[in-house]
Amino acid sequence: MSTANIAIITGAGSETGIGFAAARMLGERGVRIMLTSTTERIFERAAVLAAEGVDAHGVVADLTTGAGVEAVFAATERTLGTADILINNAGMTSVTDPEQPAAIEGITATQWATALDRNLTTAFRMTQRAIPGMKQLGRGRIVNVASLSGPVQAYRGDVGYHAAKAGVLGLTRAVAVETAPHGITINAVAPGWIATGSATDHELAMGRATPMGRSGSPAEAAAAVAFLASPEASYITGQLLVVDGANSINEERGL
Repeated sequence: MSTANIAIITGAGSETGIGFAAARMLGERGVRIMLTSTTERIFERAAVLAAEGVDAHGVVADLTTGAGVEAVFAATERTLGTADILINNAGMTSVTDPEQPAAIEGITATQWATALDRNLTTAFRMTQRAIPGMKQLGRGRIVNVASLSGPVQAYRGDVGYHAAKAGVLGLTRAVAVETAPHGITINAVAPGWIATGSATDHELAMGRATPMGRSGSPAEAAAAVAFLASPEASYITGQLLVVDGANSINEERGL
């Protein structure tokens, strides 16, 4: 990648998250970066990357709103230019508004709407806003961070999250057939159990139960994101790349 590449990476506020790991990888390849999150800790992440020689910047925004999305693109265009890479990583957890998982019989309409807004509508809003600029450039890479949960598998007690992440895959495929003639690809990554800083003891235990015997690292998930954002992935679009240590294909459960 050349320094002409400009990436927006959402949900990159955690120093141990997939978004920040992806930012670091892309930055090492010469991509100029705009990071977003809902809190001012995003400026700390940008400062870390800048100290490593990356042209990195941060913007605080609520991507569930049109105003928040516009703020991100305004900051990017003002500071860097038109983005030709978009990594939709925002969702699941928020330090300002923690998610409240619920099963089908207990979930409220508000909880359902919040899960979809955070995990699906953010990706929709950002993707819709990014495409016109990518069309003008004649190129683009969009990578949606989905999940194993929803598109591939499910666990009990979090129906809203699963529905939203399955929706991310549907969004990815629908947009892929519309944008392919314009040199724009869009793909999804489905991380399994990943040892981020927010991983619970239960989630880490589930990682140890995979065929690999461990959770994945944020960098391992980010490597898939970085590949799909690269020039080498130019003929891959509308696909789901699973990063789960063979968890989803293992038939011998409990051994």
